[in-house]
Amino acid sequence: MIEEMELKTTSGRNESVLPTTMDDEDHYEPFRHRRVKKPSSTSGTIIHMLKGSLGTGILAMPSAFRNGGLVFGLLGTTLVGVIYAHCVYLLVSTSQKSSKRMRVPQLGFSETAQSVFQFGPHGTHRFANVAKAYIDNSLLIVSFFSVCVYLIFISTTLRGVINSLTGLTWDTRIYILLTAVPLIFVTQVRDLRYLVPFSALANTLILFTFCITLYYIFREPIDLSGRQLFPEITALPSFFGTVVYAVEGIGVVLPVENKMKHPEHFLACPGVLGTVITFIMLLYNVTGFFGYARYGASTEANVTANLGSDEVLALSTQLLAALAILFSLGIYYYVPMDIMWRKAKHFFVPERHNMAQIAIRFGILLALTALALGVPELEPFIGLAGSICSATLGLLTPIMLDTVYRWSVQGSFGWYRWRLVKNCILLAFGVFILISGTYFSIKDIVSIYS
Repeated sequence: MIEEMELKTTSGRNESVLPTTMDDEDHYEPFRHRRVKKPSSTSGTIIHMLKGSLGTGILAMPSAFRNGGLVFGLLGTTLVGVIYAHCVYLLVSTSQKSSKRMRVPQLGFSETAQSVFQFGPHGTHRFANVAKAYIDNSLLIVSFFSVCVYLIFISTTLRGVINSLTGLTWDTRIYILLTAVPLIFVTQVRDLRYLVPFSALANTLILFTFCITLYYIFREPIDLSGRQLFPEITALPSFFGTVVYAVEGIGVVLPVENKMKHPEHFLACPGVLGTVITFIMLLYNVTGFFGYARYGASTEANVTANLGSDEVLALSTQLLAALAILFSLGIYYYVPMDIMWRKAKHFFVPERHNMAQIAIRFGILLALTALALGVPELEPFIGLAGSICSATLGLLTPIMLDTVYRWSVQGSFGWYRWRLVKNCILLAFGVFILISGTYFSIKDIVSIYS
């Protein structure tokens, strides 16, 4: 039986489309039907993907290596990078195959999930709308969690710098409240065009921060004696949670791929995905390995805090990192608010839309500030965000979508169903990150206030 389904494509059109037979699919090429205004070049897509994964998470990598050890840190970080790259591959390939089956040029993240379940095995059909809602809600959680983590990051950094320079002893919570004041105005920006200059400035500041941090790490010979090579078992969840959170940027993958001038280059070998992951893994391993090798057990959750407070250049690194995040928060706030407003705007008459948006944006900022005030310690919060949000959306979801899609396609799991076995192993890893990381992160947070 052929069922009709309405999907909202990334171009903004609502189209009623029919699933096709396999023969029809073979004659439909989604890439040829894409009509994208001002498409991105392959090099531009690489820059966007780097922006999605390369942020202040790199400054937490020495802390991850402190938990994982030098040898296991290299192996574990590389393993997470390979797994994440594979999950991105599964998501993009599943979206492209679903687009071909639906005979539409492209599909977004939640639309891909809806399509996969709608036209997968019979038992999955009733979960199609649930899957779409799950993706949207997961993106909300990831984005808002990121805003909360970055609010704490900015406040912790300001506390270290200002208290050091002035002799004050203000608590982190005071700086959280102070940081929330400019965010009242930043989070009210609704047009993406006006956020572009802030994003460009933030990327520049992060680059300067990274370079100065490497200068301090390498300016004197590094002594590896006394450094752990392998982790304690109890430190593994914190290690993996931090690395997964630092690497993961799944929310930008399909929006970027859908805007490409040559989308076939995304999964090519070598292509966008391989280039980005290789570069990210190189930077993260170098920063994590040598950052921990330099500072050892005293490595902070944010390595810029280890650079010292007796030099202006060292203090400037921390301020640059904090300002970079402050300028980036408008972008992080844009995605979840766009999703929320699409769901909420029909509750208000058009004349009240402006005031409603102001109130919703301000109310959510208040809620995030309250959450940050309740958990002002940075490291366990990063681990908690990585465990819950990144593991769920970045690891489990692409694997599940690939499995459900292949289930109804004969022979798609390969010899002895090896792809199914591989997916089950990856699902087990994702569940391990989700459960154990969440447990230990909450345990750390509880111990702080007990």
